[in-house]
Amino acid sequence: MVTKDEVVKKLSEVIDPELGINIVDLGLVYKVERKGKKDGRDQFYIEITFTTPACPLLNFMLDNLKAKLDELKDADFDVRVVFEPPWTPDRISKEGKRKLGIEK
Repeated sequence: MVTKDEVVKKLSEVIDPELGINIVDLGLVYKVERKGKKDGRDQFYIEITFTTPACPLLNFMLDNLKAKLDELKDADFDVRVVFEPPWTPDRISKEGKRKLGIEK
């Protein structure tokens, strides 16, 4: 069985190449829900966002995200990109702020 924690760990391996911070610490992951099983595979629903709808690296990061999630065998993922609510820097984790030099 694939757990939500395992999914979040894989998502934290996806790095924003401009900032060098993972998408979880940047607060770009809005939702990770386990939806049960289908045909013996764990089903997950994921909502992510980007700092702006015009992010030039959106497709690059989505490809990276898919590659990381594909490492979790026996699970399927419905990944949706959303822009509501809009992302703000307030969503960055303490660790992310520390890495960006915003907080100590």
